[in-house]
Amino acid sequence: MINTWMIMSMTMKEYRPRIADRELEIMLKSFGAVSIVGPKWCGKTTTAEQVAKSAAYMQDPDKKKDYKLMMDVRPSMILEGERPRLIDEWQEEPSIWDAVRFSVDKQSEEGMYILTGSVTIDESKIMHSGAGRIGRMRMSTMSLSESGDSTGEVSLSKMLSGDEVSGISHHSLDDVAALVVRGGWPKTVGKEPMVAYRHIRDYCETILRSEVKTADGVSRDSERMRWVLKSISRNISTPAPDTTIIADIEKKDRGSLHINTLRAYEKALSEIHVIDDLTAWTPKLRSRATIKMSDTRHLADPAIAAYFLGASAGDLTADMNTFGLLFESMVIRDLRAYTRPLGGEVFHYRDRDGLEADAVVHLHNGKWGAVEVKLGAGMIEDAARNLLKLKDKVECETMGSPSFLAVVTATQYAYTRKDGVHVVPIGCLRD
Repeated sequence: MINTWMIMSMTMKEYRPRIADRELEIMLKSFGAVSIVGPKWCGKTTTAEQVAKSAAYMQDPDKKKDYKLMMDVRPSMILEGERPRLIDEWQEEPSIWDAVRFSVDKQSEEGMYILTGSVTIDESKIMHSGAGRIGRMRMSTMSLSESGDSTGEVSLSKMLSGDEVSGISHHSLDDVAALVVRGGWPKTVGKEPMVAYRHIRDYCETILRSEVKTADGVSRDSERMRWVLKSISRNISTPAPDTTIIADIEKKDRGSLHINTLRAYEKALSEIHVIDDLTAWTPKLRSRATIKMSDTRHLADPAIAAYFLGASAGDLTADMNTFGLLFESMVIRDLRAYTRPLGGEVFHYRDRDGLEADAVVHLHNGKWGAVEVKLGAGMIEDAARNLLKLKDKVECETMGSPSFLAVVTATQYAYTRKDGVHVVPIGCLRD
């Protein structure tokens, strides 16, 4: 059955345009099907509904048994409907993937299906990766540009083209702290703090109670999972190894966790897109400095870390060290959202000489830029000096010179320094 009425009712509601809208449009012109993944409630289904002409909602309790029967008898039945056809939470029936891939192979058309899901599927449950047939794109919670909390005066794409910057953010430090703890879920945007907090609390407690089980069907101790998420939150935006997480749990939470158990918990959290660590950038360097390859710890949204730390906006402004780490994680969230439609990825850089960059934006065409994240104006000078050292260290004949160097801050003014380093308030940045 074509659930057109459901799609119409959803699209009639107020919809905040997403950066992913443009990416999805291009992907549908490029592939027979598009798979959208990301954390629960980040807006994947609603974004897909803006272009879908029919849909099957696999978690619809009124139709779940019918869908199960279809998959047992004739899987292609689930694909029948006006196209693009949305199949929401398709991982409920993993054989849908192979049915979609076969249909795309057979009909050789673009833009036939959209698959949305909050869980990374076990590849052993599907017959074929779908490479070349099913394009994959990732969504995150809303960036400040998408939620209407950035003026958008500074464009990442224009910085990558070598433009100078200017603009004024309207946010105070208190405002930025409130944005960190509010998070970027569509249902928290524009809501009063207590309403937003209760939404985030429900999300985080659902992870502990049941959501993490959907990754692989294994039940886990919710209290131990809380320890893990609290410790990751305490170590957010740092390269803390698993041994540090375990030691931190033993010291702060007075618990005991085997490293294999920790890694199993982390894997489950990654599969439901709650953990979203930042990998290391590996450029060719002029010197023989050894690049540290450990990931930097991040969660899908800094509000998750704030919740598990029990931190309000006021708590953050009273603890600038914690505030700085959560602010960095929010900047990484936004940079990732702004970079994806440009055809790039975000990494971090750190070497054994002590030189680092909190973020490196690297596009598929070779363009790159480096970012340091600092809360206040007093730290801009040191950050700019580090970025210039990194520029001198990279083998530019091979990697190319950086398209930009930027310090992203919580301050008011965006400008380009005499040394070429941009100072960019997060409240001015967009894709």
